[in-house]
Amino acid sequence: MTRPAKDTSGLVTIRPAAANDFDVVVVLELEIFGRAAWSPQIVDAEFAALGSSRFIAVAEAGGRLVGYGVVSYVDEVADIQRLAVRTTHRGRGVATGLLDRLLAEAVRLGCECALLEVAADNRAALRVYGARGFAEIAQRSRYYPGDVDALVMELTLPAPSGSDRSQHD
Repeated sequence: MTRPAKDTSGLVTIRPAAANDFDVVVVLELEIFGRAAWSPQIVDAEFAALGSSRFIAVAEAGGRLVGYGVVSYVDEVADIQRLAVRTTHRGRGVATGLLDRLLAEAVRLGCECALLEVAADNRAALRVYGARGFAEIAQRSRYYPGDVDALVMELTLPAPSGSDRSQHD
């Protein structure tokens, strides 16, 4: 399933990652996160776990990847591992589109809640997460470089339609 995201320069498509997206995701990881980037080996491990404990969504505009998101899932818990958008496409709904796709996959898989960590000074990300209903549940002091705190946030997910959980909630 693909979802359009708002983009003033054209349509952005959100889709599941494919194996041939690996090289571009590695480049995006370094471009967006710099010294804090995951190594190619870590990105490879994320791609290797696709379908068993990971889902990766990518955002495409004009034939090139402009962002990606990674969610891991174990039992009833989804963990948003990464949400990254090129600076040229920030503020255009791409992060929201990616997050919505990751959350939709978590619901489809029967996850009951989603967790994430975000730098306390990342106001744009906090707005995106807050708009989707994430609430702060913990704080990790001086977790990120520059002694920036990490906020741990949680969202209760709806039950998949037709599930036992949706009929008993």
